[in-house]
Amino acid sequence: MDEWDEGETSTSTIALTSHTSSEGTQRDSWNTGVGDFGRGRGGRGRQGFKSSFSSGGDENGNDGGDWNSTGGDRGGFRGRGRGRGSGRTDRSEFNGDGAGECGNGFRGGSRGGRGSRGGGFRQGNDQGAKGVFGGGYRGKDEEVFSHGRDNDPERKDADDGDRPKVTYVPPTLPDDEDSIFSHYESGINFDKYDDIMVDVSGTNPPQAIMTFDEAALCESLRKNVNKSGYVKPTPVQKHGIPIISAGRDLMACAQTGSGKTAAFLLPILQQLMADGVAASSFSELQEPEAIIVAPTRELINQIYLEARKFAYGTCVRPVVVYGGVSTGHQIRDILRGCNVLCGTPGRLLDMIGRGKVGLSKLQYLVLDEADRMLDMGFEPDMRRLVGFPEMPSKENRQTLMFSATYPEDIQRMAADFLKTDYLFLAVGVVGGACSDVEQTFIQVTKFSKREQLLDFLRTTGTERTMVFVETKRQADFIATYLCQEKVLTTSIHGDREQREREQALADFRSGKCPVLVATSVAARGLDIQDVQHVVNFDLPNNIDDYVHRIGRTVGIEFHLKWY
Repeated sequence: MDEWDEGETSTSTIALTSHTSSEGTQRDSWNTGVGDFGRGRGGRGRQGFKSSFSSGGDENGNDGGDWNSTGGDRGGFRGRGRGRGSGRTDRSEFNGDGAGECGNGFRGGSRGGRGSRGGGFRQGNDQGAKGVFGGGYRGKDEEVFSHGRDNDPERKDADDGDRPKVTYVPPTLPDDEDSIFSHYESGINFDKYDDIMVDVSGTNPPQAIMTFDEAALCESLRKNVNKSGYVKPTPVQKHGIPIISAGRDLMACAQTGSGKTAAFLLPILQQLMADGVAASSFSELQEPEAIIVAPTRELINQIYLEARKFAYGTCVRPVVVYGGVSTGHQIRDILRGCNVLCGTPGRLLDMIGRGKVGLSKLQYLVLDEADRMLDMGFEPDMRRLVGFPEMPSKENRQTLMFSATYPEDIQRMAADFLKTDYLFLAVGVVGGACSDVEQTFIQVTKFSKREQLLDFLRTTGTERTMVFVETKRQADFIATYLCQEKVLTTSIHGDREQREREQALADFRSGKCPVLVATSVAARGLDIQDVQHVVNFDLPNNIDDYVHRIGRTVGIEFHLKWY
């Protein structure tokens, strides 16, 4: 499982893949002939595919635009097989040759046909178009993308042979010093944050440090800390660094932006360098000394960039693995040497299962956003990870857990992964919201939410604003609506391809699209500079998600609540 389920089911959707253009269109028609589609064989569902599909309609496919096919039903999908598979075509124009763009960037999706193989768009004798609904579409000259649930590409299941292969390779990161250390320092109000209450529970906690000099970092690490712009440690760093350096297990709770990543990276890197580890590219099995696990691709990539920054110019080599990216590319990266492996659960387990990553030398296991990692969605993966025969027992490894929220049931569950003498570090109120955020609630009627949101965004101008919604379909719908109203907007959610997700975040960070519509996939851990507003268009269904969402901003929290 690569990410948590965003809890949406739908029988027929069409969603924009890009919202960066203000000329976005929600209703469109695809004029095609019978020969353009071929007659792919796919599921004889109870509700097969007709020549009229919904565009942005309801869950039953009502109230949407039509796909006009001159061949009537013959131009649609005919199939045999029953059940509920899902299918989606990304950026594909059905123009006879099977390769091209879909006009305004629509992604069509439809769910029907469990267990049916086929249903792809077959062009002539092109066998590349085979696949399950949910396996995506491949034109004659296109790359192949993996679709369906976000976590599917990371799983080596029995039906992997039917799933198209992911071929996306991220752009090569610049390795010059200026680029590596170009990130901003922190979003924390240091003057105020220094006075926050800190509580360390457990026996014999080590003495806190007041400066980075007291952390006894080696020369390379100390230089990298200075280049990163770190002047003094935050409270979670003051207490967390000596606790980890002393070899104690730790469960730490501190608000978003408090420097939790550096709190565990610095002492880990310091110990690895003191032990003289070196990444070797001569082994087909890499055995990292530290594994860091996080629930989303964007967060784990952010942690990797921090590890890469602090390890710059040292013998320690960090590597990152996550879904949506070519597995072969990531394997080649691992085989170049790996001391610190950052990964999402599904892809990490896949690499271990393939025999590319060994666990016998593991010293540190870090769970970031640990409450999410141990909830019902990820607990089996985490237990599977620590249950590998070669995984050192909890008495023989150091386990570290960090998050901004810790429900009591998760705290009890976490004890199964930690030594009995672990320490609990609480910075501020456990699960409390950031006090620097001004929160405003506006009560509106159900059918005026969009207009109220639009009015608010027009007043903010080019200030960065995140709009949180509950479902993937809603994210695309709201982003499309804002683009039509000339508000430059992009969106991020679990159904977008990895390259699209990365582009959306890049456009938002750069200010090209000052509005980002997102689901819970962007609610945790992402550090984006100068986010002034967060709008909860749909309120989350639990307080922990609320706390994480508002931690994305340094400005005003704004809510639309309808009655």
